[in-house]
Amino acid sequence: YSSLSPWLKNTETSRWAGPGIRPFQMKEDNYRSSKQQLLKAFDRSIARSRGVLIARYGHEQAEALIQESRAEYEMIIPQIPFIGRRSPFLMFLLPTSRYLAMYRVLRRKDMATAEAGRIIFQMNEAELDAIPMPLRRIIGYVWFSPWFIRRLRKRAAESQEQRYPGGYLLTFIEGDVRMFDYGIDYTACAGCVLLNQLGAPELAPFMCALDKGASENLGWGLTRTMTIAEGHGKCDFRFKKGGKTDIIIPPFVKEACKL
Repeated sequence: YSSLSPWLKNTETSRWAGPGIRPFQMKEDNYRSSKQQLLKAFDRSIARSRGVLIARYGHEQAEALIQESRAEYEMIIPQIPFIGRRSPFLMFLLPTSRYLAMYRVLRRKDMATAEAGRIIFQMNEAELDAIPMPLRRIIGYVWFSPWFIRRLRKRAAESQEQRYPGGYLLTFIEGDVRMFDYGIDYTACAGCVLLNQLGAPELAPFMCALDKGASENLGWGLTRTMTIAEGHGKCDFRFKKGGKTDIIIPPFVKEACKL
């Protein structure tokens, strides 16, 4: 849950490595030099969702699966698209890279895509459930604060420079007050780039579905009608304080995750 930290700090001086990790320095245009910190982020993330694996496999098999996934993640780290040294959007990209490691291990064990996607969905639910209620309220407040919205406008403008191949490209959408407070249209997604490059594009719709739980737990009031992962030209995020979460999820994902 600390992956939201970049927005709660000065994003000009902070860098985010993932849940539970302090801001870190990257010495080159990839994340290889931060491998140990990213592995610690993996460990903290899995600690919150370990129960899902134990319930399914038992302690011994679950621990073996975790260690195999950790080794897989270590190989993935150098291949994560570089999106900058200060990017708060690492809070979306890095979890995708961690879940990709688990997914690849599950698939090598002949597990179907739908079942592997369901396990990852459940693991994410467990992580969200671990967020203390006071922190959820703080995040919900910050998400609609004038400061946060100013930062989003700036990040959206910066993304148009396309400094990082394979990075995020987004446009800030002014709200109409009645329907939504503000929106973001993504026309390029680093998470999709990573999944495509590593041969797992079918995981992308499951990753997008995780936004449902995030919105419900953190008070985003998210509505979304399309995603790049489903073959559309953009992801149309709209946020409404106090609003109901309403995002389109593909039928095969809904069936797999029992939504």
